[in-house]
Amino acid sequence: MTDHTNNGCTCTPNTSIRCAVTNCANHCKDAQYCGLNAIQVGTHEANPTMDQCTDCQSFKKQ
Repeated sequence: MTDHTNNGCTCTPNTSIRCAVTNCANHCKDAQYCGLNAIQVGTHEANPTMDQCTDCQSFKKQ
């Protein structure tokens, strides 16, 4: 089951996952939360040392 705002689906905010990326299909439009039950966080660096080195791999363009 996916909870997201794209394609007219209702978004159920997961208050454990804050999100400010409004162009993500999983972002709840009326709240600064993700609508997924869980997210996958990854990196594009071999040895990440800063928060900019990490990525939300659950991001889905709206």
